[in-house]
Amino acid sequence: MTPTRKPRVGITLDSEQPGGYSLYPWYALRTNYAAAIASAGGVPIALPHHAELAADMLDAIDAIVVTGGAFDVDPALYGAADTHATVTLKSGRTLAERALLDGALARDMPVLGICGGEQLLAVALGGTLIQHIPDSVADALAHEQPNPRNQAGHSVTVTPGTLLHRIVARGEMRVNSSHHQAVLSAGPRARVNAVAADGVVEGVEDPGQRFCLGVQWHPEFLVDDGDALIFAALVQAAAA
Repeated sequence: MTPTRKPRVGITLDSEQPGGYSLYPWYALRTNYAAAIASAGGVPIALPHHAELAADMLDAIDAIVVTGGAFDVDPALYGAADTHATVTLKSGRTLAERALLDGALARDMPVLGICGGEQLLAVALGGTLIQHIPDSVADALAHEQPNPRNQAGHSVTVTPGTLLHRIVARGEMRVNSSHHQAVLSAGPRARVNAVAADGVVEGVEDPGQRFCLGVQWHPEFLVDDGDALIFAALVQAAAA
């Protein structure tokens, strides 16, 4: 990146089948993803689903945000023998995001995984997932919170000594929650950086990368003061 331009931060898009907005397949992205990056000093760049162009897309950006959505990572990608009845797949999206994510990690490009993006990051780092929290975690919190997503659903404890802790400089955050899956094992390359009161993993990171962070909540809603700091840190890493 030249010193005169702002860091370019790629954001993966969601995809939908015909209906609603268009009679043809279409992409979707909530505006607050881009707004959070722009407010932090970055230039948001939308990334469509073309796995074969992953390297070319990565050539055009300085960091990447892998977003969430109402679908799940294919259990086959982390070696699960069975698929829970609640699992919903978007195979084309996952294929493209995995190609982008693997390429970004190989380049040591700054990476932020959000919600489903955090789960895909964990899998890319060798981890596994809980396929349905209510069936696997006793006395689980309401991780699919009933109140609006722009409000906190529960708290998380931030692990001291992690990148996340260095960024937010606090031991607890209030977060929103919109997921039925979660990280089961962070894998050999990753470290857990946040945990909910019921023991559910709320974030992972790879200390071997210069900036590789995943959070289970949606910081683009800026529910906690630490959320804006996450985007600021990503853009700062992209500018380095």
